Amino acid sequence: MTASLSLTTYAAQPLMGGKPTSLVVLLHGLGANGEDLLGLSELWEAMMPNTEFAAPDAPEPCDMAPMGFQWFSLAERTEAAMLAGARAAAPLLDAYLDELLNFHQLPDSKLALVGFSQGTMMALQVGLRRKYPPAAILGYSGVLLGGPGFDGDAFAGSITARPPVLLIHGTHDSVLPFAAMAAAEATLKAAGVPVETSTRPGVGHSIDQQGAFDGGTFLARSLGHIVT
Repeated sequence: MTASLSLTTYAAQPLMGGKPTSLVVLLHGLGANGEDLLGLSELWEAMMPNTEFAAPDAPEPCDMAPMGFQWFSLAERTEAAMLAGARAAAPLLDAYLDELLNFHQLPDSKLALVGFSQGTMMALQVGLRRKYPPAAILGYSGVLLGGPGFDGDAFAGSITARPPVLLIHGTHDSVLPFAAMAAAEATLKAAGVPVETSTRPGVGHSIDQQGAFDGGTFLARSLGHIVT
């Protein structure tokens, strides 16, 4: 764990040692912390042996639980409130990514964002609006905020980057609806973002083994690794 960056960060160093040639940043969900997703590095490091995995704590203590952190409050769960929260948190996360890339002297093309739940909201909010596109965005059990139906046709004009996106969602998610994945896919495709989806039958608000494997394969290929 390091507090030297603007966000306290848990990290897994490259399996091969030495300086990383790519970065995967993992953004946790509501009430968790950076450690929550870092275990994915143990599943993915063999696919991306020269990659560092960085998992920051969100900036705010969770206001709905005695422990953990949040990117923004979900006390009010209207889309307007969530979009406002994500927009308010975005500059801090955007600056953190710049800081991390500068520290490792790597370009955005060697950065991939991974989110779970609220972390997916942030990965999409920030990753699609970076000055330079990241290599990929992987979102588990999340929602795309501010699409048609809320913001009219403004979504396509609001984004500045169109990296490949993979969305993975369980059919039995009782926290964020499974239908959110199809809605996000349609919005992203209409805006010219290359997007794939993966349905996980019977899975709730979590990441199962197959979903983790599919996500790792997508990241590795996006970052230029050969996956057999």
